[in-house]
Amino acid sequence: MSDAGSAPARKPAERGPQAEPAPTGASFHTMWRDLLPVGRDSGTGGYRRYAWTPADADCRAWFRDQAAARALTYEVDRNGNQWAWLGDPAAGDAVVTGSHLDSVPDGGAFDGPLGVISSFAALDELRARGATPTRPLAIVNFTDEEGARFGVACAGSRLTAGRLTPEHARQLRDADGVTLAAAMEKAGQDPEAIGADPERLARIGAFVELHVEQGRALDLSGDAVGVASAIWPHGRWRFDFAGEANHAGTTRLDDRRDPMLTYANTVLAARKKARLAGALATFGKVAVEPNGVNAIASLVRGWLDSRAADEATLADLVAAIEQAATERGARDGVAVTVVRESFTPVVEFAHDLRDRLTALLGGAATVPVLPTGAGHDAGILAAAVPTAMLFVRNPTGVSHSPAESAAEDDCVAGVTALADVLEGLACS
Repeated sequence: MSDAGSAPARKPAERGPQAEPAPTGASFHTMWRDLLPVGRDSGTGGYRRYAWTPADADCRAWFRDQAAARALTYEVDRNGNQWAWLGDPAAGDAVVTGSHLDSVPDGGAFDGPLGVISSFAALDELRARGATPTRPLAIVNFTDEEGARFGVACAGSRLTAGRLTPEHARQLRDADGVTLAAAMEKAGQDPEAIGADPERLARIGAFVELHVEQGRALDLSGDAVGVASAIWPHGRWRFDFAGEANHAGTTRLDDRRDPMLTYANTVLAARKKARLAGALATFGKVAVEPNGVNAIASLVRGWLDSRAADEATLADLVAAIEQAATERGARDGVAVTVVRESFTPVVEFAHDLRDRLTALLGGAATVPVLPTGAGHDAGILAAAVPTAMLFVRNPTGVSHSPAESAAEDDCVAGVTALADVLEGLACS
């Protein structure tokens, strides 16, 4: 694991309710070492743990093995999410923790897996303390959180919460044209069974997700662990720029209907308009047809990721970007269509649960509470279940990259904080 180097002194170890037990670090390190090579690309050093692929199957097998090693009740729900239960799953009022194991293309090691590994390590810590849960306790691995293969983020939790219809989900396709239904079936999961799962959600009294911070707020404040206040509204939009294929060496510039020009102008417009709005807009994925070096493209398809502090600002920003694309397309002879593929409204985490976490970790005077622009399964579940999040310091703020990092003592501080939270919620 990487070290934060010149990061400010770490506070949480000093303010924790008890000295750091040796089993916490050992348990975390063992699991981290075992999962680290799974799905890692030897060339880039990044991860390609896409949903319903062999790398994903290896991650799921790892989760199942961790549950078995702790004598937890293991199950897979109708949407492919994995659960490991301590206590009766049907008893209700359960305290659930966990995150996801899939990755973005060439992503980092921490985004998602840190939360799952920390959940098992926190359970080990509770047992080392001799704490006995009085409520059911569960660890979950939500499937396809990143949406890297089929384009819809948080697919597993969206399906469970009824925020993605089974019909739409089954027809999602990856870059090779494989449908989600076919991929699930090949992996041994029944695609006809997917859909809303209100009975399962009704059994959950609280969900707490630990995640590496995808920014530098904690590094700047000198804290290893923080509590989330809210998630910015965000979404993904597909922009199709349809022009006319032609020969790059014989077609006059004035005779071209080149969608690449419209796309390029739109990328620049998105950056400018996001800056003016105090928001974020990113074209990070593009597909070109016919994609030949000596051919003018017939179609350019670009995916916009946009986020803002409030929904009105986000809506105005996307509308302005679409208008810029359409106006430029009219000059270039290019038709522009825009499809919203996913959207998550602003999420204010349950204030009473957030305040309870803050109190359990030492109080508002010592625990930073901060918003995030990144989406999470906790945000999807928030409309149906009281949810909260813990963040672990990321010394550079880099995420969705092999350079993503966190110091091991910060990670262990996160495990201790999660154990404190679980003990306060499930063992009181």
